Amino acid sequence: MKVHIIACGGAVMHNMAIALHQMGYQVTGSDDEIFDPALSRLRRHGLAPNAFGWFPEKINDTLDFIILGMHARKDNPELQRAKELGIKIYSFPEYVYEHAKNKTRIVIGGSHGKTTSTAMIMHVLMTLGKDFDYLVGSQLEGFDTMVKFSDAPIMVIEGDEYLTSALDPVPKFHKYKPQIAMITGIAWDHINVFPTFENYVEQFKIFIDSIEDSGHLAYFSGDPILEALSKEAKVQCTPYSTPHFHIRNGHVVVSLSERYELEIFGEHNLQNAEGARKVCEFIGIKEHEFYKALATFKGTSKRLEKVHEDSELIVFRDFAHSPSKLKATVEAVRSRFSDAYIIAVFELHTFSSLNKDFLPHYAQSMEKADQELVYFNPHVFESKKMDVLDNQYIEKCFGSKTEAISQINDLKEKITKFRSNVSGQRCVLLLMSSGNFDNTQLW
Repeated sequence: MKVHIIACGGAVMHNMAIALHQMGYQVTGSDDEIFDPALSRLRRHGLAPNAFGWFPEKINDTLDFIILGMHARKDNPELQRAKELGIKIYSFPEYVYEHAKNKTRIVIGGSHGKTTSTAMIMHVLMTLGKDFDYLVGSQLEGFDTMVKFSDAPIMVIEGDEYLTSALDPVPKFHKYKPQIAMITGIAWDHINVFPTFENYVEQFKIFIDSIEDSGHLAYFSGDPILEALSKEAKVQCTPYSTPHFHIRNGHVVVSLSERYELEIFGEHNLQNAEGARKVCEFIGIKEHEFYKALATFKGTSKRLEKVHEDSELIVFRDFAHSPSKLKATVEAVRSRFSDAYIIAVFELHTFSSLNKDFLPHYAQSMEKADQELVYFNPHVFESKKMDVLDNQYIEKCFGSKTEAISQINDLKEKITKFRSNVSGQRCVLLLMSSGNFDNTQLW
């Protein structure tokens, strides 16, 4: 099979190129820019384009199909050429479904915790020696790629609610038609695409309706919106909640029919684990098998990932960017390190977090920390063609303890100052962003 990928440089798209190549397909691709690590990984497999840009001459009738990335615009010259020639065009979720249509499809959705829950299921299946395909939105320890295609009987899919492609602007998770699904919770996000909360919730209703007849849905019962949607569903719905747990010798111990010591911590992670257990139960994995396998799971990249530890300081980074995720992440760190001095730092980076009307949703989201800092680079507002917010407005939205900072060196100095004022108490620095704090080490 010969396939060309338009916009092949994204995190998922370049992994898809590698996965198809490993299946023996002839794969080519194009993009107007590709950054590391994607560029180096594509080069390693001989898949990197010779030059950046769009080249309609790459599109010819020897291709079996095209995969279109979200980054490509409607007027993309390669896309136009493919349409002229009548070549089959898939968005990447459409191709994932095409590949997995005869498999058991497990799809994990929700406004937060999707990657972690998907990773937990993948870790358990791998530990138990199960054969499966997967699509996940982060590079995971123990897995060479973020996408795997094979003849395995199961595919585990992280179901993103963001849009599919320029040709088909609907959420990706509408395309997978799972037999087994999980939803972690619903908290308004992507307001540039879903302008009202009601419109955002509707996408999850459509997702639930897309579950195949006689399918299963596991959902977090603590979410009243999900509880209401489950009552309207036509498939079997199984609620899950936070399992009983306690802290022993610095580790979380979950108490179910047996007691299991875990590396993960925080109520939201334990909720994710219990939801993942329900999903695994649907495919025949028992409680003790699940939690014994999960005991070696250490988390995923940028999801409460420990990046530094010494006798005085522990540093975590987390992908948190929505108000509910910020709150859950700060509370998880406070629960785990109850006696520590916690400095929480959030970077405004997503469209929603940069939006003046949405920012009040962040009120008190970091209140469990001892110090609350919000960083923003004014150039990010400019690049997204948005008005720059002033420091006082940001501080008013977050709460009285919050300090807003717009210069990265000032942020680093402020963190150093807070740390120097701590005497005889361990410090935890929590860095939360979907960006990278201008590629600056802050400790």
